[in-house]
Amino acid sequence: MSEQRFGEFVAVRREGYVAEFVLDRPKAMNAVSSEMARSIGAACAALAADPEARVVVLTSTHERAFCVGADLKERNSFSDAELVRQRPVARAAYTGVLELPMPTIAAVHGFALGGGFELALACDLIVADATAVVGLPEVSVGVIPGGGGTQLLPRRVGAARAAELIFSARRVEASEARELGLVDQLVPAGADREEALALAGRMAANSPVGLRAAKRALRLGHGLDLRAGLEVEDAAWRSVAFSGDRAEGVAAFNEKRAPQWPGE
Repeated sequence: MSEQRFGEFVAVRREGYVAEFVLDRPKAMNAVSSEMARSIGAACAALAADPEARVVVLTSTHERAFCVGADLKERNSFSDAELVRQRPVARAAYTGVLELPMPTIAAVHGFALGGGFELALACDLIVADATAVVGLPEVSVGVIPGGGGTQLLPRRVGAARAAELIFSARRVEASEARELGLVDQLVPAGADREEALALAGRMAANSPVGLRAAKRALRLGHGLDLRAGLEVEDAAWRSVAFSGDRAEGVAAFNEKRAPQWPGE
């Protein structure tokens, strides 16, 4: 396993074709400061450009929290001008995770609140353990979810359910979160990272060209009418139809062997 640090608070660990994106600010329960936001953005840029990274798993080193959101102690010290200057830095972190071109899985335990839950929502799938507590409580401190929450949550659970959760600012425990579709898989306490990495490993056995094209079709087609969505799908299909991965996949299937993906 290899590890690359991005500043003090973010690490990327690589084992095979799975990249583990580690939130590592345990003294602050991974509260996202400006420095940490810049590190998240930098790590995302590096991963997006890495052809060897087929699947990314977002994890936390804190035992009782995935991420508690924005660093409100830092925010409290900002002048209005500083807050304006910090906004693009924060947006780049959340957008960086959202726009990773490969499948992404969040491994959530403990608190995933505000911007912490938005980081998870930016992933394709959320695996949560029995200790997870999620929510978007921003209106309780006079702001709104600003890391994508008002757009990503209704896409998961519908407009009315998202409105109830955002307007009430309530925290949702693991079992209800699974029932409502706020998380995708519920696993025993302490098993979120292991299960997410195992799922990532199964995904990473597949064509990297196919994985990225399928994600692109899913993301770009969401919300379009069916006819337009099928055009998005067709464009994604054309991008892989003449690839080395497709040729290898078909050959491996016919030869009854495991494929050796060229990744192009």
